[in-house]
Amino acid sequence: MPIAMSSSKLSIAIVAILISSGAAIAQTAPDTENGRYALSPAGDGFLRLDTRTGAVSTCTNSSAGWACYMVPDERAALDAEIGRLQADNDKLKGELAARAPPAKTDEALPKSDSLKKAEPKVAEGERKIEIPRIEIPLPSDRDMDRMMSFLERAWRRLIEMANRVQKDVSGGKI
Repeated sequence: MPIAMSSSKLSIAIVAILISSGAAIAQTAPDTENGRYALSPAGDGFLRLDTRTGAVSTCTNSSAGWACYMVPDERAALDAEIGRLQADNDKLKGELAARAPPAKTDEALPKSDSLKKAEPKVAEGERKIEIPRIEIPLPSDRDMDRMMSFLERAWRRLIEMANRVQKDVSGGKI
């Protein structure tokens, strides 16, 4: 003979079955909160990815139940550093723009092969290297003579000093 149950007893039985199966499921994996979290097995627990925020946690099962702990996020530190560097870059660009005279925009840039090296131009009567927007003055013959004279005197003094040291070390015998 079939067992007749009242609808309230049937509801209680279904709820009890669902609760007991839910407890069993809860002990096999942490809660995913309706798909918010994506779980991946890792070691003796799970890695839990929060699909809304991108936060990652490690979840392990202990005698007290599942516990999830946030994994340190290096992305926040990297984002902060990127923001700091961008602010520094903007500041430096502003300072550079304030220092540099405004570039002439009326003149067209000369057409040249970007891979070809610029030939230095030497003006008559004045020695200098001209690179577009950069001018490097070269020393005159007089400056070169003064430099050579200085180097000769320095070399002679160095040799004299070495000879004196050698005499001192050898006791005056050379």
